[in-house]
Amino acid sequence: MLKINDIGPQAYRDAMAHFAGHVHVVTTDGPAGKRGATVIAACSVSDTPPTLLVCLNRENPKNEPFVRNGNFALNTLASDQEALSVGFSGITGLPPEERFALGEWDVISTGAPTLKGALAVFDCEIIDAKDFATHRVLFGKVTGLRIGDNLRPLIYHNRGYHVL
Repeated sequence: MLKINDIGPQAYRDAMAHFAGHVHVVTTDGPAGKRGATVIAACSVSDTPPTLLVCLNRENPKNEPFVRNGNFALNTLASDQEALSVGFSGITGLPPEERFALGEWDVISTGAPTLKGALAVFDCEIIDAKDFATHRVLFGKVTGLRIGDNLRPLIYHNRGYHVL
């Protein structure tokens, strides 16, 4: 058992591996360019106005287009979209421009790419961003929404993909 003062980065990551989370691909497009990344850290903030947040690694300079474009789409993945999640995670080394070839995309309101076939898509205008430690928390007002088929969600738990 760890004492409070013994909590280091690896122990924290090991504990967080037991935190099950829905898998999403967050995307943006605009003057700063197109970008997408796999994320687990996303949640609802409010339904009035409809607002959500997503956390991105701010130490990765490739994530700068999100803030500079002022938009993002949170694309909630279904159980059959694991390959898309892996491609956007960066672990395969797939170049960013080739990642979008893994899915079929359109736009709803902000210009951010939205995934056809996602369980849900939340197209957001960034209304605030807060830097904390290694991450940037983006707050998005939902300006467009698409609810997909009621498929089984893709979940990430214990460093692996699972289906509910």
